[in-house]
Amino acid sequence: MADNIILIGFMGVGKGRTARALAALTGRFAIDTDDLIESMVKMRIRDIFAEQGEAHFRQLEQQCATWLEGQVSHTIVSAGGGFFKVNNLQRLGQVIYLHSDLDSILEAIRSHPNAEQKMKKRPLFQDIARAEALFVERLPQYRQAADLEISVRGRTNADIAAEIVARLRS
Repeated sequence: MADNIILIGFMGVGKGRTARALAALTGRFAIDTDDLIESMVKMRIRDIFAEQGEAHFRQLEQQCATWLEGQVSHTIVSAGGGFFKVNNLQRLGQVIYLHSDLDSILEAIRSHPNAEQKMKKRPLFQDIARAEALFVERLPQYRQAADLEISVRGRTNADIAAEIVARLRS
């Protein structure tokens, strides 16, 4: 198993912000799987979904995970919301599930200074009932995939990062 820290969780939970705080605290690099995929295929995630479908995007996630396993170590990896389904997740590093309730996730996005762009980036949030169904479906799957679960509701990224470091050391 690689010595990476893999952050998983529902879209909008703050994986990217937490990865950056964790990188600042530990001196590790932070990378994002969605950014890697966009760079690989030179398309935005929403365009991949619209033009090639979710199944194709999941194949790209697996390609990304395979690359990470062979090429990346000692890194913080912020994973897309469905990335936890890749078949080599546990070999990538310690898997940390960042958990919050859906209402808190939506409130955090809506109160962000760049809220309109944040919502546009996550078209699933245009249909809250569908987002809630997916959240409920994924909750036990995230928990099963994770080595640790960290509650993020109402907490600062620095506090979350400090808890991750402390729990990984114990």
